[in-house]
Amino acid sequence: MDGTLLGADSRISPFSSEIISDLSRDGALITVATARTPATVRPLLDGTFTVPPAVVMTGCAMWDRQAARLVEPHFLPELDVDTIVGLCRQHGFSPFVYVLSDDGLTLDVYHEGAELNRAERSFYEERARLKRFHLGTPAPARARQFGMLFFAMGKSDGIRVAADAISASTDCTVSCCHDVFNPEVVTLEIFPPGVDKARAVSGLKKKLGVERLVVFGDSLNDVPMFAVADVAVAVGNALPEVKAAADVVIGPNYTDSVARFIAEDA
Repeated sequence: MDGTLLGADSRISPFSSEIISDLSRDGALITVATARTPATVRPLLDGTFTVPPAVVMTGCAMWDRQAARLVEPHFLPELDVDTIVGLCRQHGFSPFVYVLSDDGLTLDVYHEGAELNRAERSFYEERARLKRFHLGTPAPARARQFGMLFFAMGKSDGIRVAADAISASTDCTVSCCHDVFNPEVVTLEIFPPGVDKARAVSGLKKKLGVERLVVFGDSLNDVPMFAVADVAVAVGNALPEVKAAADVVIGPNYTDSVARFIAEDA
């Protein structure tokens, strides 16, 4: 969504929303595949009508908008949760730990650190009204069975070192890179083994009986999805590696390029 469907104001424009909603009502199967959690996807899609579930958390789960619940969640292996927690502590930082709630509908987010760094504080403040955060609270025992995501951000070299150690010690999907909006900040995401957008959209394609899959992207986590698509489309502001992997390059995200392409391709 960010950098692809969302405009410069980090929202779906009324123009794009109208196109997507009208085509969806006419039977087109349009959805989003994003690293965001349902808590932030929900308000962004409030004014846009779509039918299929949204791929959230980079494919760690689906979000059924009609039922307002997570479906098809993937969980981190119990032993890997212990390993990840230990390596993060060893290298001097506390990640946010996302755990499926007791009701099985939403997520609880734990952070055991006594204080948040500047990047974490900004992350928390932007989402405090949308998610259930438990700050200064270690993840409960429940996280060993229902943990879905570890997320960390900061300037510490320890994050990169820990990421390498986690990759070497587990089969989890580990992503460690500079933040798109702040290159000084390193972000770390740890998902269950095999989780990525490619597997999620492939499963959704099969489930819906879709014959032709068209995907859009701008970031590196979109590249695996490009490989399983019938048509892979990069927006004009995409990273060079993403453009190189695409079949088609269109205009940038802030000119409603995705919605325009969908309308012309329909």
